[in-house]
Amino acid sequence: MNKFAKSVKKFLVSEDGPTAVEYAVMLALIIVVCLTAISTIGSSANSKFQEVGNYLT
Repeated sequence: MNKFAKSVKKFLVSEDGPTAVEYAVMLALIIVVCLTAISTIGSSANSKFQEVGNYLT
């Protein structure tokens, strides 16, 4: 158990912890931007398909 406590202390003292949090925040922001872009493109494509479908009928 003492070895585990030392490794946790070492992790908290080193800069790996904050770096991991920063990477997690950046990843979350990238995911939000990607989902927003996909949603916008999907809506645009859907309206275009509706327009073509209406033209064909």
